[in-house]
Amino acid sequence: MLKQMGRTSQALLIIFYVLMTVKAFEMEIIPASRIVAQIGDTLILTCNTTGCASPSFSWRTQMDNPLGGTVNNHRTYSTLTMNPVSIANSHDYLCTVFCGKKEKKEKSIKVELYSFPSDPVIEISPSLAAGQPVTVTCKIPDVYPSEYLEVLLKKEEHVLQEKYFHEDDSANTETKIVTYSFNPTVEDIGKEITCVAKLPIVSMDFEPKERVTSQKLNANFGPQNTIITASPGNSPMEGDPLKLTCVTESNPPPQIVWRKHLADESIEHLIENNVLSIPHAHFTDSGLYICEVINLVTNKTEKATVDIVIQGAPNIAELSIEPSTTVQEGENVTIQCSAESNPPPKIILRRKSDSADMGPYSEGRILLLPSVTFLNGGDYECVAENKFGKSKSEITFNVEYGPKNTMISVIPAAAVKEGETVTMKCTSSGNPAPVISWKKKKANGESEKIFQDETLTIQNIKSQDQGLYECEAYNQFGKEEKAVKLLVQGRLEKTDLMIPVIIAFSCVTAIAVPVAAILIYLSRKAKINGSYSLVKALRLKV
Repeated sequence: MLKQMGRTSQALLIIFYVLMTVKAFEMEIIPASRIVAQIGDTLILTCNTTGCASPSFSWRTQMDNPLGGTVNNHRTYSTLTMNPVSIANSHDYLCTVFCGKKEKKEKSIKVELYSFPSDPVIEISPSLAAGQPVTVTCKIPDVYPSEYLEVLLKKEEHVLQEKYFHEDDSANTETKIVTYSFNPTVEDIGKEITCVAKLPIVSMDFEPKERVTSQKLNANFGPQNTIITASPGNSPMEGDPLKLTCVTESNPPPQIVWRKHLADESIEHLIENNVLSIPHAHFTDSGLYICEVINLVTNKTEKATVDIVIQGAPNIAELSIEPSTTVQEGENVTIQCSAESNPPPKIILRRKSDSADMGPYSEGRILLLPSVTFLNGGDYECVAENKFGKSKSEITFNVEYGPKNTMISVIPAAAVKEGETVTMKCTSSGNPAPVISWKKKKANGESEKIFQDETLTIQNIKSQDQGLYECEAYNQFGKEEKAVKLLVQGRLEKTDLMIPVIIAFSCVTAIAVPVAAILIYLSRKAKINGSYSLVKALRLKV
């Protein structure tokens, strides 16, 4: 029994603990119960709940007017969005929340409105000129509620006009106007007109509650004393930045137009601004610049000019060959070079060469080459120079011509023995490079093409290889031929090699026989006389 009572007590404690931990059903409106909003802005009201798993929401005004906004329901909260806020949103809004069928809660929020969106606008009409009457107008745009509006119009610290709108009961935003007319003096020019607008609603917390605008009393005049300043100067170096500034005296500020005189006397429109900037000046930027200043109120125009001269080392603008960079022999050719610089450059046109003889040469912009030959082809250069430096440019001139100076060389010689190797090489100049082919004259006098290349090699030459060989060099502009006669000597047989030996032996024999006879005679003579003197014998004969 005691155990059963203990278990019951524990169950009750658990139920009590669960009930204590479950949150009670509550709601709130964000922001607070009162909100101040500016007409034209966006306002979001949020109705939030706790302690209810599936609440349902509804929004309404206390006078059941249209909501003037958009409702979005979420799981535990609901929003009412007013975008933009208008006069129709000046209400007390009520949010009702149901949790199930029995529980219901409500809260309200008061939306109070104002409009004070921008600073006053000052207008002075007609255009101010000393001694003529003017009217100063101060406009305060889109004010609400206007019965709280206070406007103060001042000239420097002197109050010209003060106005309150306490009796105004407008139900919408309005632009309020305060005017004041007077005859300005010369001393008034340059003084400041100030319009101070205040919306001091004590019960509303918003900023700003005061807006101020000022404008100086300026007479319309000009343009006058217009000048142009050039930075860094009127003669900058090429590549440097150039800035031209047009300075004038005018009220109201004038319209400024930049123009430039071109070489053909026409005028180029550049920009409409008081500053003309050229980030990297070029020689083509040299010229007369015009700043034209126009006051649309006084209907007056004034001009200023500046002459700009860009200095620097030459830039070769063009290097060309007419009629073309590739011509045929005999054509007339003109090479032209033009360069930009200041001061003007000295221009030299010449053919590039490693030798002392430079070939065609001209101290000017044009080099004439009448009836060109293949010797005129090659690289030509234009050199432009002034005190700031030098620049060069090159162009290749190509002269096309038929084969010339065709030659044949034979190694080891044009007369060879059978079994040897002979090499014949044919060379020729031409543009484009000639094609070389070899032909051989046949017994009937006709030529037979035997090889196409500049080098013809015949190994283990035979007697039938003997004959007239022709080299032909050709391209689309012509051909040239050269010939060489190749002689082949026959080989000596082994029997033939004995002939010189026999001849030599015969000669030796012809000499030896008389000599032997003389020696025998002398020997016999010595035996008879006991001695014999060859010298004496010779003397006796004499």
